[in-house]
Amino acid sequence: MKAYTYILRCKDNSLYTGWTTDLERRVEEHNSGTKGAKCTKARRPCTLVYYETFEDDDTLTAKQKAMKREWDIKHNLTKKEKEELISREKNDK
Repeated sequence: MKAYTYILRCKDNSLYTGWTTDLERRVEEHNSGTKGAKCTKARRPCTLVYYETFEDDDTLTAKQKAMKREWDIKHNLTKKEKEELISREKNDK
């Protein structure tokens, strides 16, 4: 089982952090307006700029890891630090 923590860049350059078990579907939801987060609805389109994958045989464990990382990013990183995280990821690829 896989779960993901992700960061989206919205059209106003704001960053949104979330978690999901289906990354492609979730990004599409953010942009379609059907099930996207309240704060991304007014800021579409949103582009996936960063993600981390958490894999475990136990579904619950993978989800918990992704949720913990989402919380860490949202509550412990400034926007500047999130931008640095995104930049490092781009440079590693």
